[in-house]
Amino acid sequence: MSEPIRVLNLFTIMNRGGAETMVMNYYRQLDKSKIQFDFMVHRQEKGAYDDEIEAMGGRIYRMCPIQPQYILTYKRLLKEFFHTHTEFQILHSHMSESGVWAFKEAIKHQIPVRICHAHSSPNFKMENWLERGKSMIREVWAKEMRHLATDFFVCSKSAGEWLFGKQNEYRFVMMNNAINAAAFAYSQTESEQKKQEMNWNGKIVIGHVGRLIQIKNQSFLIDIFQLFHQKYPESILVLIGDGEEKKKLEAKTHRLGISNSVQFLGMRADTCSLYKALDLFVFPSLYEGLPVSLIEAQAAGLPCITSDTFSKQARILPSYIALSLQDKPEIWVEQMEKSLLLERKDTRKEIIEAGFDIEANAEWLTQYYINRLKS
Repeated sequence: MSEPIRVLNLFTIMNRGGAETMVMNYYRQLDKSKIQFDFMVHRQEKGAYDDEIEAMGGRIYRMCPIQPQYILTYKRLLKEFFHTHTEFQILHSHMSESGVWAFKEAIKHQIPVRICHAHSSPNFKMENWLERGKSMIREVWAKEMRHLATDFFVCSKSAGEWLFGKQNEYRFVMMNNAINAAAFAYSQTESEQKKQEMNWNGKIVIGHVGRLIQIKNQSFLIDIFQLFHQKYPESILVLIGDGEEKKKLEAKTHRLGISNSVQFLGMRADTCSLYKALDLFVFPSLYEGLPVSLIEAQAAGLPCITSDTFSKQARILPSYIALSLQDKPEIWVEQMEKSLLLERKDTRKEIIEAGFDIEANAEWLTQYYINRLKS
């Protein structure tokens, strides 16, 4: 039997972020006799998914961070890597424009299929002056990437337009942020069991899943929750995820006097069951593409309230509501009250019909890789 096609995926680190979780969903479902995933990561520390990757036969190659002080070292390491590892014919980068250096070296080593994957659509106007400065570099790299990549993968149209340009829309390849719809399907019994385990009985549980970073806008979420909590003292806010803003966010909850009602759960392996124990999902990001966590939340039948910065493709269920970040927290609280009146149900049928179930998507990706090497 012939060897499987080995696909080299580029990431910063394989922690439980949205893109990482999505790729792991596909990886678990793939027929490993046909397609095998390997990973080039840019941190020395171990990622949350590393053990599972290696258990499935994947290899993890560690590089230095892509930072100015390491660029010369990084370029040398890339040259050595591709000279040694001639088995790769497909490079699939999930690092947006930051994959530019790897793509340049991949071209030199005649790797024929170079997939750049757009996972988000930044809005630099909403960031501070330092981030806007970084955005100038990002935009230069993004334009360069358009000439280096052979395939333009997107999770949403808006994500693709930023990274690849509107003029290249005809080249966009939609790879759905697919999930195991059956695993996330709402069950009242499972919900009650998880609430009991988490000591959430009798609570109104407002949830959020995402990295604790500025663009996710959890600071505004805490402002919203403070007002909601004043009206509903039995409510709690649950933040699932980790990141650089954690200490600032914890300090803010102490200043506002709500620290006992805000739970920072960090990265969790049981998010699937946690979704079922939440009562409402709130996601006021400054910008997004189409996050996996929003698909997961709707698969769990959760009413969802997000900012209007998300892709229109994010709305699968009628219970999904998008509000403006210009709206005052009171408006968000009013919508939260309305959304909490909605009935939860098993929504796997809607998720499958919307094209987000992993089984069909994994088969599509398998055939895509195979056909690209034939063409």
